Amino acid sequence: MHPRRPRTRWLALLAGTLMLTGCAHRPAGPALSPDDTIRAAQQRLTDRCLTRQGLTPPRPGQRPPSRTEQERVADALFGRPPAELSLTLANGIPVRAHTDGCLAEAQRTLYGDQKRWFRVSTVVNNLRPEAAYRERSLASVRAQHRTELTEWRRMHAHALDASARVLHADTP
Repeated sequence: MHPRRPRTRWLALLAGTLMLTGCAHRPAGPALSPDDTIRAAQQRLTDRCLTRQGLTPPRPGQRPPSRTEQERVADALFGRPPAELSLTLANGIPVRAHTDGCLAEAQRTLYGDQKRWFRVSTVVNNLRPEAAYRERSLASVRAQHRTELTEWRRMHAHALDASARVLHADTP
């Protein structure tokens, strides 16, 4: 037997044991749900965007900044009027969103197409109210919006993959 072979086996065994016991890296916390993973990545992206602009991302329990600072953060986060995206719900209520701002930037990064995401997510998130307004079953309204539901699932899966990359990029 070659004199270095036992040492190589021992090192391989040691490395394998460390990886299995978690000593080779920081232990992972509990797994996030898909929606929580996307929310965490969106938060990370919006925080980075605000920080690049010299603004402090808002946090619960934090002492509120001045009114002027709150307005600057809100404009940077949500965009400035007028809203460029608009969709009218079945009940006649318009829903609007901006294509500028940190939130819009995060949505483009995660979903790939912010305008398309706005449209399909607004429709899908309002299926139950549409069913109630039209006095139809939720199943029939879902069937009517099959295309939007399919696109929502596709874009959600894309966002989950992108979110994992965003969150993984920040881990040591």
